[in-house]
Amino acid sequence: MSRPLAHWLLLLALVAMWGSAFMLTGIAVRAFSPAALVTVRLAIAAVLLTALALVSGLRFPRDRRFWLSSIALAVVGNCLPFWLISFGQQRIDSGLAGILMGIMPLTVMVLAHFLVADERLNVTKAMGFLLGFAGLVLLIGPKALLELRGQGTDLLYELAVLGGAVCYAINTILARHRPPADALVAAAGMMLMGSAVMLPIGTPGALTELPVAPGLPLAALIGLGVTATAIPTVVFLKLVVVAGPSFTSFINYLIPVWALLMGMLFLGERPAPTVLLALAMILGGIALSEVGSRRIMARQAGQGT
Repeated sequence: MSRPLAHWLLLLALVAMWGSAFMLTGIAVRAFSPAALVTVRLAIAAVLLTALALVSGLRFPRDRRFWLSSIALAVVGNCLPFWLISFGQQRIDSGLAGILMGIMPLTVMVLAHFLVADERLNVTKAMGFLLGFAGLVLLIGPKALLELRGQGTDLLYELAVLGGAVCYAINTILARHRPPADALVAAAGMMLMGSAVMLPIGTPGALTELPVAPGLPLAALIGLGVTATAIPTVVFLKLVVVAGPSFTSFINYLIPVWALLMGMLFLGERPAPTVLLALAMILGGIALSEVGSRRIMARQAGQGT
């Protein structure tokens, strides 16, 4: 059973949009505290998605289960990881943040094995995940890996980003079990609930920091709200339902690849042989994991006949 092209297109769209988040966050934290950054980011996304849903003639469910699910997804998938990663990027660079985020697919793999019926772990999938993670480590570089020893206070900031990665992994599983709803409505509900949680926490800082923010951090913050939060949340909710959490978690392998390709195309960068080897390992890990998934689907299809 081959995976539809639409799944890959949605995945690549996510990579392109979320791939900019680390860079934009690194710029925005120069002028905004983590709480203010998350509050404004979610508010921008909430306004945009709610307006789009209403203009499209969609209506929000009155079902209590929908709103409880929206609160859980907002806290675990937005409020906590956005704050943790913003906090961590005050002290660590985007390269180290990238390798720390690479723990997400491994976490998803374990969680999905126990919580998602058609995402059982097998040896082939496990080997694929490990190969992809090894490629991610090689791509970031051994120097960043050595920094994981966490000397001094940097350990706290590294653990914060790791916490954000675990939150994203849990959210991927939660999104698979959310009540049925249009992806745009579900995304708007998440942003509204996330804003409701963060407004009391981050509004005082935002009111102080927004009027004096330089143009570049302010533009980065707006970009985070629109292209790294609002739009990709809709795509994410759609993809995790139609393609599954493990496939969706491949974004954490492909985002570094996206950054590499953008550097080659627009900045004239020429990657070292080790970088190309890392790229091959990452793509090989994805392919191997897909083989494992297809074997599971083929076995289930055979049992159903």
